[in-house]
Amino acid sequence: MNYNNLLVETTDGITTLTVNRPQVLNALNGDVVRELECALYELDLDVTVKAVVLTGAGDKAFVAGADIKEMSEISSFDALSFARRGQSLMKLINKMGKPVIAAVNGYALGGGLELALACDFIYASEKAKFGFPEVGLGVIPGFGGTQNLARLIGPNKANELVFSGRIISASKALSWGIVNEVFQADELLPKALETAREIASKGSLGVASAKDAIVNGMNMSKEDGFRYEAALFGVLFATGDQREGMGAFLEKRAAQFKGN
Repeated sequence: MNYNNLLVETTDGITTLTVNRPQVLNALNGDVVRELECALYELDLDVTVKAVVLTGAGDKAFVAGADIKEMSEISSFDALSFARRGQSLMKLINKMGKPVIAAVNGYALGGGLELALACDFIYASEKAKFGFPEVGLGVIPGFGGTQNLARLIGPNKANELVFSGRIISASKALSWGIVNEVFQADELLPKALETAREIASKGSLGVASAKDAIVNGMNMSKEDGFRYEAALFGVLFATGDQREGMGAFLEKRAAQFKGN
């Protein structure tokens, strides 16, 4: 499928998905949200895709937020619908059966930070900036940001960032646990792709089940999470990937996983 606002490139099972609106710092609007939904659904269904790296075009922004011009003219009802649509996109990323790595190369503000937080983890350029400026516009994050950030770094730090509207550096985001690693700008995408390739070399059913266990376990009691993990562990022993992985280990050779 062709997209007006996205670039999609797949090589050796790794897809680089780029929000391509650099003239407006890759701002999210209704069209971009719809295209991201379509692209991610397609990628989730494509068994040849093992991992996705999500980034923004240019060197200034990952996604610098939602399109304020578009939002400034909508009604309360339309705002509710827009928020629910954005949240649906974030949930889709969360529920995909393959990892999505955010490679944040510049501003990740508002909806852009929400998009990054929905990914499985974040790598950042040293030039990256993070924040929720919504309170300065008289509103709040609406694409799941208040929920995902508080669960990631705890309510106290989330409160400070959301209430103040402050924009923080990549180094502070690293120290707060928002991002996993910070790289020089020219190293960011290669490092993200390197990790994606490492993940893609593993059993895709195991990776998908691990993501499932972590994502859903976060919404369970610890005891229920243990039971859910054990159930997924047991199911994997009925797969060809389990037999291939353990057989390859015992035979001291590289595993050839087929995702079945």
